[in-house]
Amino acid sequence: MRTHTLGRGPVEVSELAFGAAALGNLFTPVGDDEAAAALEAAWEAGIRYFDTAPHYGLGLSERRVGAALRQRPRDSYTLSTKVGRLLEPVSGPVTGDDLANGFMVPATHRRVWDFSADGVRRSIEASLGRLGLDRIDVVYLHDPDHHAEQALDQAYPELERLRSEGVVGAIGAGMNQSALLTRFIRETDTDVVLLAGRYTLLDQEGLAELLPEAARRGTSVVAGGVFNSGLLANPRPGATFDYVPAPGELLERALRIEAVCERHSVPLRAAALQFPMGHPAVAGVLVGMRSAAEVRDAVAMLGHTVPGELWAELRAEGLLPEEAPVCG
Repeated sequence: MRTHTLGRGPVEVSELAFGAAALGNLFTPVGDDEAAAALEAAWEAGIRYFDTAPHYGLGLSERRVGAALRQRPRDSYTLSTKVGRLLEPVSGPVTGDDLANGFMVPATHRRVWDFSADGVRRSIEASLGRLGLDRIDVVYLHDPDHHAEQALDQAYPELERLRSEGVVGAIGAGMNQSALLTRFIRETDTDVVLLAGRYTLLDQEGLAELLPEAARRGTSVVAGGVFNSGLLANPRPGATFDYVPAPGELLERALRIEAVCERHSVPLRAAALQFPMGHPAVAGVLVGMRSAAEVRDAVAMLGHTVPGELWAELRAEGLLPEEAPVCG
């Protein structure tokens, strides 16, 4: 599998990244054996970039990813995690689950937003403990939407210090909106941004400012949420867009895109996964996976031939902007 370097630094990522939110029991449980099998299948397929976060299952995702990667040579893969939410143990007996935050795990901890310099270091130290690893390659500021000034004034400079000390290799921010990420690109020396759901076949918000600015400054973009939480994987009534039922007009648009794909004998998932890679600023695509079968499917979709005629027809049908670069 091809690799790309993040920004101007030394960190390399495989063009397909393993998104490990599901291994934190996102919405539904994933067994330990199933999680281990998914990570093993990813390794066998050549995936060498793994992304996790404390938020995912109150640390469960980090523990599972770390358990798998500890068996591998440390220089043979790239690992990213995130800062901004500290996990604090709850006092007293544990009752209930964390499903209100999206994860089917016992509510043993509570999340505390913290984008202070001290919070960054505490978060990384705690993540290293859960991972059982000696270092983290990439650290993202996680969803600083409502904490922009503290993230820019305190958390980011601390990440920069950690990078200069060699504690981490690359730094950036990850969000599901493009405006604040564009500000990070313009105002900092960030290596990479993780843009979730805003550069897909259904939503090209990132194309207006973020992607051109990233290309101009040499900042890498990792595109996440390429299926927009499900609508671009299997458009049907009840399918979700950004984790809520998709509006009718978006479902209709997804079905029209799927019809074009079918005329060219291309699965919609293949076109959706490969589309972001057409932009020169995009270093890789991050796909959430919860099973070995999902890993094998994502790898197959990445390798599926998507002819130029398909992109041309999408443009002719008004389903893809003329200015959006495409693969091939």
